Amino acid sequence: MTFDKIDLLKNELDTLRPLPAAAVRNLEQVYRVEWTYNSNAIEGNTLTLLETKLVLEEGLTIGGKKLREHFEVVNHSEAIYYVQDVVNRNMELTEYVIKSIHHLVLKNIDDENAGRYRMINVLISGSEHTHPNFSVLSEKMEQLIQWYNKHENILHPVELAAEFHFRFVYIHPFSDGNGRTARLIMNLILMQFGFPPAIVKAENNAWLKYYESLELASMENELKPFVQLITDCVEDSLQKYIGSVK
Repeated sequence: MTFDKIDLLKNELDTLRPLPAAAVRNLEQVYRVEWTYNSNAIEGNTLTLLETKLVLEEGLTIGGKKLREHFEVVNHSEAIYYVQDVVNRNMELTEYVIKSIHHLVLKNIDDENAGRYRMINVLISGSEHTHPNFSVLSEKMEQLIQWYNKHENILHPVELAAEFHFRFVYIHPFSDGNGRTARLIMNLILMQFGFPPAIVKAENNAWLKYYESLELASMENELKPFVQLITDCVEDSLQKYIGSVK
């Protein structure tokens, strides 16, 4: 797999830096809403894109929607701010950072398990993959960080971020919120390398392709379709960022 087109777009974006402050604020605002909406929708949240925007920007409560769904929106937005702070401060990706992201994702929803590795074994409906026993999670997550540190300067950033996402959900370290956390960490990695966040879309059955490619990677160790899917998302974001200032 080559990343030639991605690299060309990234180089073009880099030549436009520093981006105008107004453009950066607008992009961050738009992406905060779209990223939150799509990541939550993939997991079953029924708030629309407009409703998500109203909850985040106007602080409104949407009638007929569950309180949990509102918390999922607010929490995800706060997790994005945390990810941006980690990137801005050039912090290393550690288990502490991962647990902190997860804590923000699940706070006020499941405070008992927010930021804590699961203490039970889990089965995922629709998947044939068996996740590791809860007793080995600390070891598995430590190994994941070691894998990341080893490959951080070897793999292309997009491949690195996509494969970390896959390896994370393969372990499934938390009882809930793994998908949202995985996508947040994936984008943290991309952003640390100067890429815009990649938005995995929930619409037009794109989420189905996302899950199918993850399942293929889990059952047959075939990562190319998933890496390609994330590459396409990164390309879309790069084009939007470039288009906003040209």
